[in-house]
Amino acid sequence: MGKIIFYEDRGFQGRSYECNSDCPNLQAYFNRCNSIRVESGCWMIYERPNYLGHQYYLRRGEYPDYQQWMGYNDCIRSCRIIPQYSGSYRLRFYDRDDFKGQMTELTDDCDSIQDRFHMNEIRSLNVLEGSWILYEMPSYRGRQYLLRPGEYRRYLDWGAMNAKVGSFRRVMDFY
Repeated sequence: MGKIIFYEDRGFQGRSYECNSDCPNLQAYFNRCNSIRVESGCWMIYERPNYLGHQYYLRRGEYPDYQQWMGYNDCIRSCRIIPQYSGSYRLRFYDRDDFKGQMTELTDDCDSIQDRFHMNEIRSLNVLEGSWILYEMPSYRGRQYLLRPGEYRRYLDWGAMNAKVGSFRRVMDFY
């Protein structure tokens, strides 16, 4: 179980809403979101209902304003808890669609795909173990995408508009 609290105003002020599970539509509970407190678990929050739009990874901690979670604005409309996982982490990524071309396997965080593997585009990937966050830019910056175990035959499958990938981070509750 996890627990996340959304606040309408910065600094944990204003109307609040507490959530313990996935919620595809938060619009009924608050108009805007300017601060968040994650009391337990790891979460993805989304700027649009039904887990669409920009997504942001949050782990346990306090986020006194939306810039703390790298948000573009104060609009949060859905959230999803990321199940706790204690096993090993493994994903494979490819430079072509449908798992073709050069394959590379990753088992730990990577702050720069370009520096480590001399790639800056990933066209498909297969998450074999654990959940991962894919970042559009190196050093865990830019747009974020939650990757749960499964197959992603094209970058559109993980919600990206292009194949640009900068870094990967394992979803772990103890960062």
